[in-house]
Amino acid sequence: MPGYDLLTIHLDAAVLWHHRPAYAELVHRARREGFIGASVFSGVTGFGAGDPKRSPLAPKGPCAVVIVDEEPRLRDFLPHVADVLGETSAVAVLDRVRIHTPRVHERHR
Repeated sequence: MPGYDLLTIHLDAAVLWHHRPAYAELVHRARREGFIGASVFSGVTGFGAGDPKRSPLAPKGPCAVVIVDEEPRLRDFLPHVADVLGETSAVAVLDRVRIHTPRVHERHR
């Protein structure tokens, strides 16, 4: 089984990218690249670099876009989202993960 990584992009949920949430743009680009998966998680509280392009109607607070795929593909993806990351003061973190797939014959003891 190949190794997988998580690319986690931390940003403010209220930040817009061309009149839509920046997190939605990141997920759209991840889908276009054909990655294994991408999700957005909303945070309760947090802090970090802000951006003046906030929408008064958007949810407030931190969020994280988490993308799963092979490390080389995720590294190649970063230059393709540099425009969004730079304009939104987002921070990207790349972590190695192990995928657990339970087998049918495994039982709780």
